Amino acid sequence: MNDFWLSTAAPALFALFAWWFGTGAILWLVRRPVRSFRWRMAGMSVLGIGSLWGAHHSMQASDVANAYLGFASVIVMWGWHELAFLSGWITGPRREPLTPGAPGIVRFRESLQAILHHEFALLANFGVLLLMQQGQPNHVAICTFALLWCMRLSAKLNLFFGVPEVGEQYLPSHLTYLGSYFRRGPVSVFFYFSISIAAGSWLWLVGQAQLGAVTVNTGWVLLAALLGLAIIEHLLMMFPLPMQRLWGWAMGRSTSVSLPSTTSGLPVVPAVPVIGPEASRP
Repeated sequence: MNDFWLSTAAPALFALFAWWFGTGAILWLVRRPVRSFRWRMAGMSVLGIGSLWGAHHSMQASDVANAYLGFASVIVMWGWHELAFLSGWITGPRREPLTPGAPGIVRFRESLQAILHHEFALLANFGVLLLMQQGQPNHVAICTFALLWCMRLSAKLNLFFGVPEVGEQYLPSHLTYLGSYFRRGPVSVFFYFSISIAAGSWLWLVGQAQLGAVTVNTGWVLLAALLGLAIIEHLLMMFPLPMQRLWGWAMGRSTSVSLPSTTSGLPVVPAVPVIGPEASRP
């Protein structure tokens, strides 16, 4: 029983807590008064720099402590990106609504322009992790970042093609224009494709573990739990779920405005988050 707790239950609960608390922390920070943004972003940047050190250190040895360190470090750096995006600091060159009646290719181009700078920031972060990973044995940190990025991309594409719940009612005032890029409607073929790939990958991973083809260690459980949460966030695109039910403590009364709902990182969960409300991404 003790072995099960240490090897499986504890890392799964840690991933769940990181997703829940990390998302709530970003929601709380973005809802603070605008005048304190520089201090919030400066503080988060210090944590972001520390997370790069943590990720690099974790890559040097494959043990339980470094699995947790690598996972947590990436959650923090992903939170930096979420805060930068939701605060409107790093979004894209286009900061206006979608052109009314824009055809498919124009809609895609304008949607990409609305988040382009943020996408570049994520790719640059991934590039830094790739450089750090060279010759190092522990891949938990870079795999966590890759998983968050892939599921966030899936969430964004689903918002582009159409889902019943897009969460535009939660957008902050400075990002309300992003709601014009979402498509509310029946789930598209792409939704079934993306959720099938994600769920199939999760079932394959679990099946491989049951067959003894892979070693179920702490890093494996952390990544499997995160993928499971991302799948759940995707499914929530089909059903309304008020954010107060999960993050009421982070969405109390403030001088700021409401923020987007989860799919999330989180990512995106949207795509889960993953840390952060992925369903609010174009």
